[in-house]
Amino acid sequence: MINCGGIMRLILLGPPGSGKGTQAQRVVDTVSVLHLSTGAMFRQAVAESNEVGLQVDPYLKRGELVPDDLVTAVVVNRIDQDDCDSGFLLDGFPRTMGQAEALGQFLEKSSKQLDGVLLPLVSDSEIVDRLSGRRVCTEPDCQKVFHIKYDPSQRDGICDGCGNRLIQRDDDHQETVRNRLRIYHEETIPLIEYYRQRSLLKEFDGIGTVEQVGQRLLALIETK
Repeated sequence: MINCGGIMRLILLGPPGSGKGTQAQRVVDTVSVLHLSTGAMFRQAVAESNEVGLQVDPYLKRGELVPDDLVTAVVVNRIDQDDCDSGFLLDGFPRTMGQAEALGQFLEKSSKQLDGVLLPLVSDSEIVDRLSGRRVCTEPDCQKVFHIKYDPSQRDGICDGCGNRLIQRDDDHQETVRNRLRIYHEETIPLIEYYRQRSLLKEFDGIGTVEQVGQRLLALIETK
């Protein structure tokens, strides 16, 4: 169990489609810290067509990892802001040893430390099923997410919330998902041992309903 005290600095590790975003929201709703998602940061940058967005867009479309120096600069700059002084939950970072080491160096320099690294356990086949069936609303102010198998919209291809069109994101196509998983196994899995050796890793079963998985995750976090 992780005793976070008054300040919580956590990483939510795990492959794409393991439910990190959903469960991260449950954590921040329970403990008042910022949810920092690199995926959300990058998708916003792409939508705005700013300098970062133009650099990361080709990598996202191919299902490849954004280069370490670029993603690390974006994240470190974000957690160095004043609103992160009371803690944060990193979702989607680090994904490589280079990123983990750079994060560790930054936190040490800032006299801060991680409280824990949370890892949902989900099989590759389950992840492919989850992501390839996901459909997202095209309305920027809605972006409601459905699943053709587990949570379908009432009308095929139409958002229940706002009536706009649903699409399958480029990075949710089966071929892209499998490529993302291959990269995850090559690049990110070494982080599991890296954080286990530092007594920071906490694993939990990522299969089940959102409520069931959320209860397992929150049971790992002790707040005072």
